[in-house]
Amino acid sequence: MNDKAEHKGEELIGKAKEGLGKATGNERLEAEGHAEQSTANLKQAGDNVQDAFTK
Repeated sequence: MNDKAEHKGEELIGKAKEGLGKATGNERLEAEGHAEQSTANLKQAGDNVQDAFTK
C-alpha cells in the first residue's frame, strides 16, 4: 500500500512541475514534470496488475 501512495505522490509532483513550467515558460521543467507523471502512471498500472493477481 505504501508504494501506491508514493506513486501517487510522484504523479502529483510531476503535475506541479509541469504546471510551474507552463506558467513560467520553462519548457525543460514542463517536460520533466510530464515525464515524471508518465513514469508514475506506469508504476500505478503495475500496482493495479499486481493487485489483480494477488486478490
